[in-house]
Amino acid sequence: MAKRTVSALLLVAAIGNADLEDMKQPSIFLPHGGGPCFFMDPADPQHPHSDPMWRPMQDYLARVIASLPERPSAILLISGHWEEASFTVHVGERPSLLFDYYGFPPHTYSLRWDAPGAPDVARRAAERLAQAGFPTGEETARGWDHGVFIPMKVALPDADIPLVQLSLRQDLDPMAHIAAGRALAPLRDEGVLIVGSGMSFHNLGVRGPQAIAPSTAFDEALTAAVTDADPARRAARVAEWASMPHARFAHPREEHLLPLMVALGAGGDDRAVRDHSSSVLGWTVSGYRFG
Repeated sequence: MAKRTVSALLLVAAIGNADLEDMKQPSIFLPHGGGPCFFMDPADPQHPHSDPMWRPMQDYLARVIASLPERPSAILLISGHWEEASFTVHVGERPSLLFDYYGFPPHTYSLRWDAPGAPDVARRAAERLAQAGFPTGEETARGWDHGVFIPMKVALPDADIPLVQLSLRQDLDPMAHIAAGRALAPLRDEGVLIVGSGMSFHNLGVRGPQAIAPSTAFDEALTAAVTDADPARRAARVAEWASMPHARFAHPREEHLLPLMVALGAGGDDRAVRDHSSSVLGWTVSGYRFG
């Protein structure tokens, strides 16, 4: 009887540990598209009906939440469209939207995505960054930019998971952003999904056939570095992204790549995979998952 009781307790403990393990969220770097690219249909502006070339990316975003081990308790998102002198967290309860794109149809400036903020998660994130030696600010007035609400409107149309936005640091130092991700990694154990929102290729001045070969070469080099099985080597290789083939062709300025550094740092020693690849405007664009 005693043996049976011990065995039962061990079984319960094992199940409990498995549940805790399942609770851990991955960190993700996802492409957020171009402007309101997924919402260009004026007849139905609240639902994604994109140009066919954007559909693979749109479909990927629409599957993100369902692909997770379980529904996140909150989302911490780093967008390529917000930079501050120091890392800064948005601590607002109900952020507005910042329509920071230009020249698109009028209906795209009345889109809505009404998810609640996550000030508690924001302050825990700020504490972890401060403990890692990063001065960290708070703000409440800035709206969520389109690096937040456009991909999240596809991924989470009901806007029913709290979200906090974290800025990039203006110096765009790769190793600092990787280290910031490492500091934030424990939030994953609390059920927080850490998302880097950017584009693995971001040169708006080059489109069409002339972009295909160099963007593909850069993507292959980036993917090889991101998916390196050795975590230390992975971080070092990705931090040296500017030495990859056609790096400055792919990113004349690297603000859309830096969210990847945070996601990678938050991924720690976990396995890294490319879980999205598509071609838009002649660009090869990838998304990555850690854990």
